[in-house]
Amino acid sequence: MTDPSSTAREGFVALDWDGRRQRVEFAWIGVDDPAAPRMVFLHEGLGSLAMWKDFPHRLALALGWQGLVYSRPAYGRSTPKRPETRWRPDFMHRQAQEVLPQLLDQLGLAGQPLWLFGHSDGGSIALLHAAAFPERVAGLVVCAPHLFVEALTVASIEEAREAYATTDLRQKLAKYHDDPDSAFRGWNDIWLDPDFLAWNIEAEVAAVRCPVLAVQGHDDQYGTMAQIERIAQRLPAGQVELLKLADCGHSPHRDQPKALIDRVVDFVHRAPRRAEADG
Repeated sequence: MTDPSSTAREGFVALDWDGRRQRVEFAWIGVDDPAAPRMVFLHEGLGSLAMWKDFPHRLALALGWQGLVYSRPAYGRSTPKRPETRWRPDFMHRQAQEVLPQLLDQLGLAGQPLWLFGHSDGGSIALLHAAAFPERVAGLVVCAPHLFVEALTVASIEEAREAYATTDLRQKLAKYHDDPDSAFRGWNDIWLDPDFLAWNIEAEVAAVRCPVLAVQGHDDQYGTMAQIERIAQRLPAGQVELLKLADCGHSPHRDQPKALIDRVVDFVHRAPRRAEADG
């Protein structure tokens, strides 16, 4: 375990996962103060540390916090997925319950409640982690999370598969992933697997105990408002706030960064008082 006060600003940690030793890239962003509160950023299904660009840093500075950004195994500069490996429908559960806890332990963060900011698959992973380890999570911001599989999502992922085969999408992803096939196939193959159609984490979401800000764009091609509305239906009134953004697709942090940062800062500053009142 590493003392976060002496951790490098960026680098790699080694994790034992999926039957082998794997490296995971990480970077600290935001304020350079180990005593500051911390927020961990969990990327989308085709994302990576680099694909966030400067948004995590901007949000962390606005909060006056330190942020941790990392690439899950198979993404970015982390260890690629073996070509023959196919993920199973529980792949997000495993990321939430096996990979993320190891990473936090390695970086000396196991003993302190953290905020999680998750986008798309990363939002689902954040919800699953908060449900499994309620004592570890102080609050959640989830943007375009998936709770269940929608026909809209499957259709858009099928379009992405066609684009990967026929356009320069692979070359674009290669800017952010050492092995773009690892990143794309891991995400695309499981989402289009017939066994994945029944995937649903609504029961797990009902176990979340921390404040949640759930965000969705009105123009999201990968999910409808039903995704975040189900979070509000599953949790007590006052624990969840919904932010529905106009002129916004699947990536609120790219399409509406200022509106998102302003709302997150406001929500975080109010959340402890609300959590105390609810308790």
